[in-house]
Amino acid sequence: MQINTRKYQARLRSYLEQLRDVRTIGVLFFLVVLLLITWSGVKAIDTNYGLQKQIAALQQQDNVQQMANTNLKLQNDYYNTPQYLELAARQDFGLSAPGETVLIVPHSVAMSHTVALPQDIAPAVKRAATAPKYQQNFRAWMDFLLHRQNAGD
Repeated sequence: MQINTRKYQARLRSYLEQLRDVRTIGVLFFLVVLLLITWSGVKAIDTNYGLQKQIAALQQQDNVQQMANTNLKLQNDYYNTPQYLELAARQDFGLSAPGETVLIVPHSVAMSHTVALPQDIAPAVKRAATAPKYQQNFRAWMDFLLHRQNAGD
């Protein structure tokens, strides 16, 4: 065992003697400066990347807000058109255009000519409610993936 430790001690002494040389100290100093500059560059790149992500997110928010503003402007323009004003007058106030005849139908007469809606929606809801949760989840995913509007389609 002492033989191995003597080899390592001798090797350590030779390295320490090399540290007395000015050229070795200069190379070590150069490596330390190089590592510091590299680390600084990596930190700057990381900071710039983070700032670029923030800029992209803010630009996207700006674009969304501009689209919303444009949408509101178009909606306001539509509300100022004569077609909308006429439609609103008909729906809200029951007014008509000059020359039109207004027919007032009693509620009982209007309802006597309607068709009853089918009531088969209730069994589908009951069937879905009594099924286990994993089957409900599977059925919901299948309806979504197959673009079904109702569970019974």
